[in-house]
Amino acid sequence: MSTCVHPENFALDRHPCYSIGGSHKFARIHLPVAPACNIQCNYCNRKFDCVNESRPGVTSRILTPVQALAYLEDMVEKIPTIEVMGIAGPGDPFANPFETMETLRLVRKRFPNMMLCLASNGLHIGPYIDEIAALEVTHVTITINAVDPMIGALVYRWVRDGDRPLKGEEGAALMIERQLEAVARLASLGVLVKVNAIVIPGVNDRHIPEIARVTKSLGAKLMNCIALCPVEDTPFANLTEPDGIMMARVRLQSGTNMPQMSHCARCRADAVGLLGEDQSLSYADTLQYFTEMQTTIDTTRPYVAVATQEGMLVNLHLGEATKVIIYGYHPEVDEYEIVDVRQLPPTGSGDSRWKKMATDLSDCRAVLVSACGPRPKQIVEGFGLAVVEMEGLIEEGLEAIFHEEELPASLRRRFTSCGASCAGAGNGCS
Repeated sequence: MSTCVHPENFALDRHPCYSIGGSHKFARIHLPVAPACNIQCNYCNRKFDCVNESRPGVTSRILTPVQALAYLEDMVEKIPTIEVMGIAGPGDPFANPFETMETLRLVRKRFPNMMLCLASNGLHIGPYIDEIAALEVTHVTITINAVDPMIGALVYRWVRDGDRPLKGEEGAALMIERQLEAVARLASLGVLVKVNAIVIPGVNDRHIPEIARVTKSLGAKLMNCIALCPVEDTPFANLTEPDGIMMARVRLQSGTNMPQMSHCARCRADAVGLLGEDQSLSYADTLQYFTEMQTTIDTTRPYVAVATQEGMLVNLHLGEATKVIIYGYHPEVDEYEIVDVRQLPPTGSGDSRWKKMATDLSDCRAVLVSACGPRPKQIVEGFGLAVVEMEGLIEEGLEAIFHEEELPASLRRRFTSCGASCAGAGNGCS
């Protein structure tokens, strides 16, 4: 059975995006952990390095989940009025589901009373809705630019579902179907759903009241009509930004079905501070600092994973391992115990393999391996799982990790190249 969110546990008037009064008092922070996107909109050109632009899809840096939590902890000390943590890109959170969900888990555990929110296009949010509700994500924004595939085909260049990008009305129809399903399911679980709609003159400006009517019937509670921001090197670059008269008309007509938000600041994916006083630029150096932060061993995790051929030595490259042995420690008797043997994700899926591995081993503080390529190490450690390269007896490695001691020099190894059985096998080791 799905877990319902109980918004009464959170003071909604403290969410600056949902309360115009709260926008002057309470700050929000966006954690930029989701760089990839699963659609291409004709108005979007994502840049990661332009700190002077204030629009969605822009951030100066990308954080891993562990870096994001450390950055959030630091920023909460610097800006105590932060009440809301959001994930809004710079791509789509669910084109980056491992990073998004792990960040939500870490933040909810560390800040049990903080409001959590997401902003998504809704294409791939479906499989994660139950956990979103269980984590008490109180607010989800779905950007819906059409509920008619003919109009949607003018907005979306392509929609990627699996390996093949879908174009035209076929892609738009799938997009709309998934979006409306997401609105209904989220609302049924008590999540407050806001609908964003980009007002594109001559494309969908007359259609947006219909978006309001349809999504209201499915349980959405608030609508944010956002004026198109023409961006260079996009198909809509030469369109004119809608004027005040058009925006007033769209909001007035849409408002007959759905309450309208009128204080949107078109936030960056790394926005921080009050809604009308974005401090992203001021804290750009802080954000950069945390993107360079090295992973330390999380001693709150109870187990250690080991890649081994025969169960005595640490002697398998991470890319060659198909399973790991999971060890626990009993300090009262100073003994190590095998608690599980876990299969690792199959090879051939690139970075996704390492992300899934890290989430599958989220109760482990470290994985002991004979070697590991730089790319897998970067990804796995970004999820808080330390990669310890060594060769020798398993027990010696466990002793160092569980007793929080430095690994003896005689055991240490570092990556030089993949093993013979790994080369060209599609293991994604480097």
